[in-house]
Amino acid sequence: QVQLVESGGGFVQAGGSLRLSCAASGRTLSRNVMGWFRQAPGKEREFVAAIAWSGGTTYYADSVKGRFTISRDNAKNTVYLQMNSLKPEDTAVYYCAARVRGVIVTTSPREYGYWGQGTQVTVSS
Repeated sequence: QVQLVESGGGFVQAGGSLRLSCAASGRTLSRNVMGWFRQAPGKEREFVAAIAWSGGTTYYADSVKGRFTISRDNAKNTVYLQMNSLKPEDTAVYYCAARVRGVIVTTSPREYGYWGQGTQVTVSS
């Protein structure tokens, strides 16, 4: 059974940085598309970033483009999200996800079958 465990969330002032990590266990996900999503209170879960298995293709939501960077270390079965220039509107629970099958980098949460439990990111103004 696949488990995804996020870490690295916390409280930061606007303009600060955080680095989220997502460690997978149960099977290697080196061939799976990995993504990050977030959900703020009262809002739907939204796409943040995704990365192909090779790391050669990445995709970002317009709201984070230029500030966030997704990367992966397949040897460690881990995906990262470096978040810089954080804004109060980035406050949310951040979830790591993996596609069960398929190699297309997609933004739809319905295409991801493995999910972590989430980590809270709070950005103060």
